[in-house]
Amino acid sequence: MRLGAKRLLVCDCESTMPLDGDKLTKACQAVGGEGDLQLNTQLCRSQLGTFQQAILGQDPILVACTQEAPLFEEVAAEDNPQAQVGFLNIRETAGWSEDAGAATPKIAALLAEAALELEPAPTVSFESEGTCLIYGRDSGALEAAQQLKAKLDVTLLLLPEAEAVVPPRVMDVPVFRGRITSAKGHLGAFAINVDGYAAARPSSRLELTFDLPRDNAYSECDLILDLTGGAPLFTGHDRRDGYLRPDPGNPAAVQKAIFEIGDLTGEFEKPRYVKYDANICAHSRSRKTGCTRCLDVCPTGAITPAGDQVEIDPHVCGGCGMCASVCPTGAATYQLPAGNALFERLRSLLEAYHKAGGSNAVLLLHDGRHGEEMISLMARGGRGLPPHVIPFPLNEVTLIGFDFLSMAFAYGATQVALLVGPDKQGELEGLAGQIALAETVMEGLGHGGGRVALLDELDPDAVEERLWALQSRSRPEPGSFLPMGGKRTRTMLALRHLHGTAPEPQDLLPLPKGAPFGRVKVDTDGCTLCLACVSACPTGAMQDDPDRPWLGFNEEACVQCGLCANTCPESVITLEPRLNFTEEARSAVKLNEAEPFNCIRCGKPFGVKNTIERIADQLGGKHWMFESNDAVERIMMCDDCRVVVHFEQPNPMAGPSRPITRTTDDYLREREIEEARTKVLAERGTSGNGAGGDDEPA
Repeated sequence: MRLGAKRLLVCDCESTMPLDGDKLTKACQAVGGEGDLQLNTQLCRSQLGTFQQAILGQDPILVACTQEAPLFEEVAAEDNPQAQVGFLNIRETAGWSEDAGAATPKIAALLAEAALELEPAPTVSFESEGTCLIYGRDSGALEAAQQLKAKLDVTLLLLPEAEAVVPPRVMDVPVFRGRITSAKGHLGAFAINVDGYAAARPSSRLELTFDLPRDNAYSECDLILDLTGGAPLFTGHDRRDGYLRPDPGNPAAVQKAIFEIGDLTGEFEKPRYVKYDANICAHSRSRKTGCTRCLDVCPTGAITPAGDQVEIDPHVCGGCGMCASVCPTGAATYQLPAGNALFERLRSLLEAYHKAGGSNAVLLLHDGRHGEEMISLMARGGRGLPPHVIPFPLNEVTLIGFDFLSMAFAYGATQVALLVGPDKQGELEGLAGQIALAETVMEGLGHGGGRVALLDELDPDAVEERLWALQSRSRPEPGSFLPMGGKRTRTMLALRHLHGTAPEPQDLLPLPKGAPFGRVKVDTDGCTLCLACVSACPTGAMQDDPDRPWLGFNEEACVQCGLCANTCPESVITLEPRLNFTEEARSAVKLNEAEPFNCIRCGKPFGVKNTIERIADQLGGKHWMFESNDAVERIMMCDDCRVVVHFEQPNPMAGPSRPITRTTDDYLREREIEEARTKVLAERGTSGNGAGGDDEPA
């Protein structure tokens, strides 16, 4: 059977899964499968030839088995290295269940989702040359340095209060003392500052002694092995690549860290988890702060303010996805998988489940570490997953936001369960806010609350019990819309579908403070229509009219960032979180309007009439610059006329005319003229005496 572009190979794992070939074939055909499904029993052993024959074709292969994936990959590498082979686990997720016979729709849905072609995530590169700093408190740090010196370029830094350390016979590892006061960076590019920095004396005898210390020493390294047992050097230290911090009191943990850090040399890649679009970021405008949601929830410190936007360091980012979860505009979007692939998976999974005859779909969101282990333990030693509980693996559960939850319900999920591990206990604040918002909306629309469950138990039996105890809920009518556009567009598509199918739809739904939906209210008595709010709005929700004094508002575009209120010089803007499902929310509505003032010189409208008249009244005759009527009239002129009139008036600061500068040429010219005149007069005088008179004018 082919599903999409892939050929399916399904095995019932030596008949341990009660799969019905005919039912599964019909279910897969209902979701777009072509041909009949051949059900194997021992694909990895006696029927391995079926796999070998399949990979010789041109179609990509999807094998419904993950346990024996290494074997299949080895065979494919020998028989056809160009073969494209993917793997899917239907055994622990569906086939090994107390009610596995009813899991056919779920299996068909999982196969349909796995058949999707997803865009690969972009990557970011690291380079480490193996320069390693070991930061310790006792001789154990020196022992670790001795173990790593053959693989890495090691430097040992001991705390000032470190226990006495016997000097090594050969000082083949540089040893210093000091306390790290600040640290930043990532694998291949760490930078530290050290106070009390001092080198070990070569004359140390029974214990290491050190030179005179100095403060604020600076150093760089590629790797840090922290064996102090004190406070970590970084927030979210467990996500900081290149920084290992085992418990120094646990020898096994220390040895594991030594083995791991010894291999961290060379070039490495990891996904670029978050894509950032500064053009729609609502963090700040003109040094006025608005949205800080991503800054508030980032556990690693990868996000920092950068003027009107923020900066996300992809090398420091640990991939938790909480910034994308809480971002109201979609400026930060999660890229594993890239683009809209996450929502394409969601739509394909739920749509296939319903087409295959499934009902009461409960979406189980989990990560690939804790979640898969818990599901495996439940399937192997307990009742397994209920047939209507559909696992949905994610890179991190914390990437889930209100947009995903609303789309899950809009596509027909009755409930969503989030399985979180112990390492997420300090990172659930942002997720809790998104869950609360989803519950408020579903309750407010009449679909009923209690549809999102957070499963944080560490005992698989407890998780299993909660999943089997979930009560059946009414299903919102599944939508068929495509997950197109950005975050805001996708969310509104889902919300409008949920509103249209709601048992008790409300056009205006109040929301808790901090929700990314709502309107702004303007006190028109104090508003001067300066339109500072319009220039500050990052989403275009605040609007103006270039031809008249008018302030408008598009509610569907508002993310309640608060920049308009923080920017308003009159402080007349307030926020009201809510969801407005009326047509009014899609278009601009008037918040304030005033009569324009016409220029007294050219008649062109400009400014606000009340404002211009008030300014002229308050300044005329009361300010030294506006004592004359001419100066007051200039207030009531447009920009162009004000310039023209300014240059028509005499300059009150002008002085007398400056004398013309005389040059040498002027003096020489005057001398030549005088000499010529003298010569002419002399000649005339001589000729006059000879002629008998000098009565003729010169």
